[in-house]
Amino acid sequence: MMEFITIPLVVGICVAGVYGLFDLFVRKKERLAIIEKMSEKISSIAFDGKLTLPSFNRFSFSALKIGFLMAGIGLGLLVAFFLNIAFADLIKGNDWHQREVTSVLYGASVLLFGGIGLLVAFIIEIKINKDKK
Repeated sequence: MMEFITIPLVVGICVAGVYGLFDLFVRKKERLAIIEKMSEKISSIAFDGKLTLPSFNRFSFSALKIGFLMAGIGLGLLVAFFLNIAFADLIKGNDWHQREVTSVLYGASVLLFGGIGLLVAFIIEIKINKDKK
């Protein structure tokens, strides 16, 4: 159906990948040159005892968000499957109509439960931040 877009899409992805790779190497060379210039001007005596590793007290909740999103998507697919089985005999009409109702049911369930999963992760994140303070 969309065969006309595949060739430009693949070429665009390849060009973007090659550009990104060259950009990565150029940035690396620039950073190394800046570090070399800084090392010539600053001696190590100026940093005596002042360089320490930073302590990170802030937690990242990305794993929690992704976990609840995936759980919500899985629950949405499961609910859509059971609703599809339960209401399969009620959906009368041609085959196209049944497929459309099923696809809308799956899409809506996945989006609804995925959003609920993200809301739950947000509420848990707020509670954890309040407990830390």
